[in-house]
Amino acid sequence: MGIFRRDDEMKASAGRRGIPAGVWALGFVSMLMDISSEMIHALLPVYMVAVLGTSMLTVGIIEGIAEATAAITRIFSGALSDRLGRRKFLAALGYGLAAFTKPIFPLAPSIGWLVAARFIDRVGKGIRGAPRDALVADIAPPELRGASFGLRQSLDTVGAFIGPLLAIGLMWLTADHFRTVFWIAVIPAFLSLAVILFAVKEPERPQELRRVRMPLRREELRRLGAGYWRVVAVAAVFTLARFSEAFLILKAQSIGLPLALVPVVLVLMSLAYSLSAYPAGVLSDRMDRTAILICGLGLLILADLVLAFAGGLVGLGIGVVLWGLHMGLSQGILATLVADTAPAELRGTAFGMFNLVTGFALLAASVIAGGLWDLAGPRGTFLTGAAFATLTVAGLATLRHRRGSR
Repeated sequence: MGIFRRDDEMKASAGRRGIPAGVWALGFVSMLMDISSEMIHALLPVYMVAVLGTSMLTVGIIEGIAEATAAITRIFSGALSDRLGRRKFLAALGYGLAAFTKPIFPLAPSIGWLVAARFIDRVGKGIRGAPRDALVADIAPPELRGASFGLRQSLDTVGAFIGPLLAIGLMWLTADHFRTVFWIAVIPAFLSLAVILFAVKEPERPQELRRVRMPLRREELRRLGAGYWRVVAVAAVFTLARFSEAFLILKAQSIGLPLALVPVVLVLMSLAYSLSAYPAGVLSDRMDRTAILICGLGLLILADLVLAFAGGLVGLGIGVVLWGLHMGLSQGILATLVADTAPAELRGTAFGMFNLVTGFALLAASVIAGGLWDLAGPRGTFLTGAAFATLTVAGLATLRHRRGSR
């Protein structure tokens, strides 16, 4: 028996229908935008440190603030999508803002401009995030919800390893010219916007759904239910156990990986993530999702331990692959649990609140990681991550045992 509420029909009818075309389209939208974003983000930490001379702590703060900005924006866009009863417009607005922000990266003359660009880009991510995830939940049949979120995560992550591969090739072709790569990254961002505008069809809102006027009122938040808030609590502690993938790139740089090959770290991580997210989602439609989360945490502990002591490329590669597998066994599952436990008319608010809490947890995790890196180096950073993950496994296993014994 799992910790979180499950609908009986999910297991009974899993696999009877195919994943809807709308979920596929949203997956391709995410993939194209991720190609654009990762072409930039795979190089950005090194660009800030090696070219602009920023500290590791500054990188951690910038990465944490960027993600927290997205999280804060999501709560309002998710709630607005519940109030309007429509989600596609807000999702398209977010993708459009991110696309039109991409040219700032090659034009930025200083760290201040890069911070501003990251901030605006993350606002776009925040606007689209909760409405898009709620739209996936609206389109997907309940018995294929895990597979649908897993598919979206897999396609999203395909973009996350194509982007760094393109960055590697372009850095080689341009003799490490960062700005040229940043300019080319603008193209897939605008293709992503075109796909969501013309290929994604929003389903009609069911007539029986209750209309929500003020989604963020205390009464409405209570309607989300205890099961939903347990998901949020687990996700927050889970997020404290990990930090921005920027530190994987910096680990690669610290062991002497050539500048042009540093993005291969994100390629390996994203490949492992992409290959595991969809199977994990399919499996979660047939078994306890909590058990899969615990396996994901176990992989995170192994990844942290390997990365803490890795002094060569083999150890780095193993640690990065384990990190990607832990993402595949956790991120789509957590999103599915939100959709499982939240009322349909409050899904936008539920995803927004979920991302608000986990965004602040990521801010804390990234700042702590940056500070530890400056004080104790890579080993202290990754060992601390392993300690947080171990505590999370213990808490989640205890809660699962208590619920199962009732």
